[in-house]
This record gives sequence, C-alpha cells and structure tokens, in this order.
Amino acid sequence: MSQSRGGMLRQLSPGRFRVEHPLVVNAKDGSVLVYVPGGEFEMGSAAGEGSDDERPRHRVELSGYWIGVYAVTNAQYLKFVQATGHRAPEHADYGEPEWKAGRFPAERADHPVVCVSWDDAVAYANWAGCGLASEAQWEKACRGPLGLAYPWGNEWDSSRCRHDRNRRNETTSAVQGYPRGVSGYGTYNQTGNVWEWCADWYDAKYYGESPRKDPGGPAGGSGRVFRGGGWGGGGPGGFRAAYRYWGGPGRRVVFQGLRLVRMAS
Repeated sequence: MSQSRGGMLRQLSPGRFRVEHPLVVNAKDGSVLVYVPGGEFEMGSAAGEGSDDERPRHRVELSGYWIGVYAVTNAQYLKFVQATGHRAPEHADYGEPEWKAGRFPAERADHPVVCVSWDDAVAYANWAGCGLASEAQWEKACRGPLGLAYPWGNEWDSSRCRHDRNRRNETTSAVQGYPRGVSGYGTYNQTGNVWEWCADWYDAKYYGESPRKDPGGPAGGSGRVFRGGGWGGGGPGGFRAAYRYWGGPGRRVVFQGLRLVRMAS
C-alpha cells in the first residue's frame, strides 16, 4: 500500500491536531482503504431484536485492519480482468448483467461491480493483495465507533442509502453516492447499493460458539455470508449492520459486489 493520504483532522488544542480515520491507497488496484483500530465491539442483536441467527449479542475483539472506503468499481474490476484473463461478470443467475463483450457502460465506471460470485470476489481480492472482510470486520466497520444499528445512527432513514424504494428507474449508484449515509469510520454505502461478500461460511448458530478474538467463521458450510442490503430491497430490517444473509459461493446476481480488507501490520 502507498503512504497515507491523510484523513480528517480534529483540533485538540491550539496548534495541535490529530488525524482521525487515516487513509491509504492500495497500490495494486487504487482502492482507498480506511483504518479501523483494534479493540472490542458488540456484535449481533439482543434478545427480541433481529432474527435468531443474529443472537446471542456478544463482545468480539478484533485486531486492527484496513477496509475499503468504497466497494470495488467496474473500472477497477476491468483492470483485473485485463491483467489476469479472469472471466468478466457477463452472466447473472438473477437479473440482467451490465457487462457485455468484456465491457460495461462508460457512465457506470464508478458504480460497484456486480454479478461476481464469491470465487470471483476472492480472486480479485487476492490479485489486489487484500482479502474479503470477516463478518465481524464488516459489522464493526458498518456500526462505526459508536456501535450503531445503521452506519448513520440507530434509526432507519430511507434517504441515506440506495434501495428499491428510492432508486426510481435506476439500479446501483456511484460508490461515492449517499454521503449522508457514511459510517463513523468513513465507509460509504455499507448499507444499501449492493450486498457485499464476506470471507465466512454461514452457520445460523455460529454466534453461540464463535471465538471472542478475531472470529473467522465456521470451518465449512454450504453458503458464504454477504452483508449490507442492496438496491433490490426496501425493508429497513435488511439494512441493519447486524443483518446476516448467505448464498452459494457460485451465486452471481445484479445487486451483489465486494469490498476489500487488509490486515494492519
């Protein structure tokens, strides 16, 4: 990764400043990554909240890591396809792909790439020298330092992310869209726009047995986790930071993409 691009400056006292949420650029693909410091957070939902697979709510300790400020874009994915010969995202198990004959509409260069399977997402992440977020890493970044239910707060606000009830005749938005929905760590569109693949296998009962330190998901399963809700959904429950969903690793749909993570050294 290249050197820090800086971050938000906060004045502590006259003449003294602290950099909050330092940023770096991943040299391989140009992704901007923001630092999430190590420490504990509360993961999942309390009794009476959410669905059964979000419980028990439990404390998790994570090592520090970097996570993409934005989801991976079509323009970035094109560089990967050209560099590696990996298949282009021209097939969808659900919906109509944006890519045709190895290209996408020029006006969608800064929109998140979709119709990528879990295997495609891992291949891209490996090429970029990064990885996919664990469920715990993804949820901590989405909740921000205050542990919020949504990136922006504890109440649903339909104007702060892209979903089925405000997209009109559009699908995805640009990855830098909806700035009022940015998380406390500075990530854009962790809620809405596209679902994002995580590294973990899915197990509905995993929270009852997961390790407290840096949980990485169960050893196996039939589906991989994805998080965040997408432009095809509209109910507020599915856009909560704690909401879990899963699908087969080969699944390729029009509202599913990826975001990079890299462990801090």
